[in-house]
Amino acid sequence: MSLLRTVWTVMVKELRDLSRDRRTLALSLLLAPLLYPVLILGMSKLSEMRVRTQLEAPLQVPVVGAGHAPTLVAFLASVNLHAVDPPEDLAAAIQSQQVDVALRISEGFAENWRAGHPALVEIVYDSTRRDADIPSARLRSALEAYSSQVGALRLVARGIDAQVVRPLDIARQDLATAEAKRGVLLSVLLPVLLTLTSFLGGAYLVMDTTAGERERQSLEPLLVTPASRSAIVSGKIAAACVIGLLTLLLTLLAFKVSASLAGGSIGQMLKLGIGAMAQMLLVMLPMLFIGTTLLTLLSASAKSLKEAQSHMTWLMLLPMLPGYALMVYPIKSALWQFAVPFLAQNQMLIKLIRQEPISAQTWAVYLGAGLALSLLLWAATVYRYNQERLAISG
Repeated sequence: MSLLRTVWTVMVKELRDLSRDRRTLALSLLLAPLLYPVLILGMSKLSEMRVRTQLEAPLQVPVVGAGHAPTLVAFLASVNLHAVDPPEDLAAAIQSQQVDVALRISEGFAENWRAGHPALVEIVYDSTRRDADIPSARLRSALEAYSSQVGALRLVARGIDAQVVRPLDIARQDLATAEAKRGVLLSVLLPVLLTLTSFLGGAYLVMDTTAGERERQSLEPLLVTPASRSAIVSGKIAAACVIGLLTLLLTLLAFKVSASLAGGSIGQMLKLGIGAMAQMLLVMLPMLFIGTTLLTLLSASAKSLKEAQSHMTWLMLLPMLPGYALMVYPIKSALWQFAVPFLAQNQMLIKLIRQEPISAQTWAVYLGAGLALSLLLWAATVYRYNQERLAISG
């Protein structure tokens, strides 16, 4: 009972100290909940507007050799792709982003066309420019449609059924659920944002209560009290976990409010139910414990607050690594993944977003591995606190 009372006392003391600095407390609690939804909604709106504008608006396409294929040029104009004169240096214009996509019609186009041979046309664009994706796709789709129509007419003119050259009639059956489709945006962004928030949610409090107090030489009076070092460590970690948990909860609530305000397809993508939010909080608890104990250990090993803050650079990259790895090399879900920090959180959140069932075995592996790592880091932190040189600054 005395151990729990000590933990509670230290936790309340650290939270009370943080509450005196209202500006820091506000930044700790409100920065992520306010910033993340604004970024996601802003990017989504801009992306939606860009796609809608580039798909529907008339597109001017510089065409080299337009006189060689007047029928093709007329067809392109009928689908809102209007031929214009090309610049003198087409390659330079595309590289400087003055032109998104262009079309080059070969000089022998008319001769090959009359002979019934394939006539060469070339789409000119820069594949590394994302703003050229939609214009080049529109032009390619139009050329394929024109080629298909002309090919069918040539067969009919020769008395051949155009269906002969289409041996397969391909249909698609998409088994993705509506929830999974709506969760495409969330499955890319939300796991990284929530993992980062839970991992570093109590960073300021952790660093200030260890490295900061050590630098201010206010840690030593706490360490010379009869309280055990393990209780002191646990109280500080508990206080940071309270801040991190509040930040997580506010972030999820901010996403829910943003979904209701956004409306439309974006609002449907960001839609989160109360049950899903509760499960996400449970998923993030191990990461909250891991991040808080790791930060406490690093701060206890730092000689100053600045040194402790220097760890933030590489710590912020850790939650992003699974997302980058899965983008480059997607892998199928397996049980072992739920025991790997950061990857486990990413996979669990994706399952929740897609509303896929999670087995009891998966929950057991996930929670067991996360809590085991937390306890290991806690033990290492307690060992560091038991070293007498901890209270020595510099």
